[in-house]
Amino acid sequence: MRNYNRIKLRETLRASYWFVPAIMTGTAMVLAFTMLKLDLANKSGLMEKWGLMIYALGPNGALTLLSTIAGSMITVAGTVFSVTLVALTLASQQFGPRVLLNFMQDVKYQFVLGTFLATFIYCLLVMLPVNVDQNNPFVPHISITVAILLTIASIGVLIYFIHHASTSIHAWHIIREISDELEDNIDYLFSERFPGDHQPQHMGRWVEEMPVDFHLKAYPILAVGNGYIRGIDYERLMEIAKSKDLLLHLTQRPGKFIVQGSELVRAWPSERINRMLSKQINHAFILGRERTAFQDVEFSIKQLVEVAIRAISPAVNDPFTAIRCIDQLSAALCRLAQRDFPSPYGYDDHNKLRMIVNQVTFAGLTDDAFHQIRQYGRSDVAVTMRLLEAIATIAQHTDNNEKRTALLRHTEMIRRGSQEGVVDELDRKDVETRYQAVIRALSSSDD
Repeated sequence: MRNYNRIKLRETLRASYWFVPAIMTGTAMVLAFTMLKLDLANKSGLMEKWGLMIYALGPNGALTLLSTIAGSMITVAGTVFSVTLVALTLASQQFGPRVLLNFMQDVKYQFVLGTFLATFIYCLLVMLPVNVDQNNPFVPHISITVAILLTIASIGVLIYFIHHASTSIHAWHIIREISDELEDNIDYLFSERFPGDHQPQHMGRWVEEMPVDFHLKAYPILAVGNGYIRGIDYERLMEIAKSKDLLLHLTQRPGKFIVQGSELVRAWPSERINRMLSKQINHAFILGRERTAFQDVEFSIKQLVEVAIRAISPAVNDPFTAIRCIDQLSAALCRLAQRDFPSPYGYDDHNKLRMIVNQVTFAGLTDDAFHQIRQYGRSDVAVTMRLLEAIATIAQHTDNNEKRTALLRHTEMIRRGSQEGVVDELDRKDVETRYQAVIRALSSSDD
């Protein structure tokens, strides 16, 4: 992937609650020193000359004003932090702990917190050179004017924060945020060509190029740590394979949990593998404690699924939220149904097979999207019918036989589940009507 390190750094910083406030606080410090330098150079004469003196403050008044602003800002910053924690708690309880990552990556919360901290730091620094000595008084009027402007801006940010905090914990907002991330990830992952990928004329071609004794003599590269695979540097692995004349078979993919000592890659020929090379290959796999959406379409799909199955649980009993999730899942699967999935076979510039990657498949993604919702919602008529309607919609966006087969498989399982889970005969007839509509949609797409 191009710009891999930059994207990895961006994803890490997005989930860091300290980064944006730290940048804004540093900017406030630079701004304070700059304004004070202007005040010291002009001794406030600049503002008087331009007619900008709309207030007259002595040193004591300036200290009182700045201390009042600073005290107010740090108090509001504490309130903002408390409200953010409450929002995180409510979201975790209602929608699942996996959605917390979306809140942590919400730059708006970080910006609001940074605004109040930056204003607080600015006021503290401006207070330092104020001189109350009657023989040589000094009031930094330019700096105080900027402090007043920052305070007015902070009030506007506070109003925005109240609005954003009240809407960010709504089900529709969380579902929309996850869906947007899923769509962006689909556009990114399925628009990038696999590094070194030259599509073979026949998909079975790689079988002929595989060494006969590959599975017997390939050397297993074992993981040196535990955690979820948050990303794989495919370009780095391709460079290693070309430089060492290797064939690498990646047995794991982003999103999978790895235990120390488990197999990551099988490399051939085994005699070219040493400890240093194994370490380099391990470094191409980025492990983390939590799973993220980076290089992992399945993660965002499972986030929507988790929200849906929590909504249809007896404790919540909210099928409308589950239906919203199904609608977003169907939109994502429609996009996927129209995409050509990346080839798992990576070739070098000389058209020689170098890597075989464990890629996601459309059938696997439909399993992730529908299995658990179907299992938990088999007795919910509205959810069952919406699942069938979603499949009918997806069928209209593909003419691929393999993808239609995956959709037909789920259609049959949903029908069987409804026959066992739905009690009322009329409800079962409604489900049967939707089932027949799906069959017609799949048949028409086959024509």
